[in-house]
Amino acid sequence: MTTFENTTVIITGAGSGIGRHLTLQAAAEGAHVIATDVNENTLAETKQAATGQVETVRLDVSDASAIGVFATETIATLAGRKLILVNNAGVALASGNFTDTDLADFEWLLNINLWGVVRMTKAFLPYMIEHNAGHIVNISSVFGLAGVQNQSAYSTAKFAVRGFSDVLRMELLDTGINVTCVHPGGIKTSIASSARIGLGGFVTDAMLQQSVMSFEKVAKTTPAEAARVIWNGVRRNKARILIGADARLIEALTRLFPTAYVRMMKQQIEKAFATEV
Repeated sequence: MTTFENTTVIITGAGSGIGRHLTLQAAAEGAHVIATDVNENTLAETKQAATGQVETVRLDVSDASAIGVFATETIATLAGRKLILVNNAGVALASGNFTDTDLADFEWLLNINLWGVVRMTKAFLPYMIEHNAGHIVNISSVFGLAGVQNQSAYSTAKFAVRGFSDVLRMELLDTGINVTCVHPGGIKTSIASSARIGLGGFVTDAMLQQSVMSFEKVAKTTPAEAARVIWNGVRRNKARILIGADARLIEALTRLFPTAYVRMMKQQIEKAFATEV
């Protein structure tokens, strides 16, 4: 069972949402938390709300050289402590269908949501291997269980995070290093409202606002509850964590109807959108 005793926890995207509450809960339970985010202001708010040991570092996970410097400096301070790495940082993109999505936007999202996970893991896994201890927690999504229209870049990244996690888990079997992949459903965070509008010009501000309203209707789980579920699963070394009834439903749907779910979900999405309009 993974515990916070003699443990350093590194959390990316800790300035808000799930990342903030993962930070608050881990610190409250005795972990030394290194909270990172690209936004220094929201990161400072996380630190101010925390009790316990929280160190904050501005980090852009799309910047490979910055990750290298951060890893070198951090590992030098760990002194053999167990490490839990939580790859949580992520962004959203409002761009319409794949044909409407500019490749520059697609690459921008992958550089954060996928390459950020890969680079952080590459930087810190050698330390875990050296000490034969540690835990990697990768935040995927329900869009890493089911591909959904208008989410080509996001789903690509989150499916890749899922596959990457499975590979790591197989490679690290019979070691002291655990790997957990998390699939949140609708969480009450700002990810939808802060989505980048694509360069393709298909999505307008009004369309984004409509999308945000739709997201807020289905986002039933609070970030604090999501963090609690994640830490409970990590303590039990769970390989996969589903958050929310919607995530459990989608997981069952894709497992029972691995190809037919596409038409079934498309009909439900279009029905819901028609009702709202």
